[in-house]
Amino acid sequence: MAQESEAAKLRRFEEEALPHMNALYGTALRLTRNPTDAEDLVQETYLKAHRFWDRYAPGTNCKAWLFKILTNTRINQYVKVAKRPAQVSFEDVEPILEQRQPRGLQTETDGDLGVFVDLLDDELKEAMESVPEDFRTVLILSVMEGFAYKEIAEILEIPIGTVMSRLFRARKVLQGSLQEYARKRGLVKE
Repeated sequence: MAQESEAAKLRRFEEEALPHMNALYGTALRLTRNPTDAEDLVQETYLKAHRFWDRYAPGTNCKAWLFKILTNTRINQYVKVAKRPAQVSFEDVEPILEQRQPRGLQTETDGDLGVFVDLLDDELKEAMESVPEDFRTVLILSVMEGFAYKEIAEILEIPIGTVMSRLFRARKVLQGSLQEYARKRGLVKE
């Protein structure tokens, strides 16, 4: 097979990878809980994807490949931060945070659940955040991004049984967190 030109590689990258940016950003935002960190995570994902584009097998699931890069990058960042001791106190940055306007990407959605997460009450957002990150990642990939168990297993490089177990546990944690919320609104009887 003839070697693909750089221009053709770039064109194929733009056609196949860039359409998934909104989905990647939505997931990155749910994982990081910070618009700036989410933007950085998506940027790092695309930098790695472009760098290793020749490893992507044309005709396979590009979205799953990108999500694998995103989740691996997030895991590496999370481990790196967890090992690093805190260096700045909140009091030092509080004045800066108060002046800063929240910013994020404007995302168009195609009817997925991600739109509604932004509209939820604080209690619902807290419930989602109460789910441990390993479980929350599986929940986001399954429920909000629509990946099948097999795809999630490939993205996270874990067995399908682990995907199902984490999804079950994530739903249990979320259910427990939302019971009080449901009682307050008369959605369930005591």
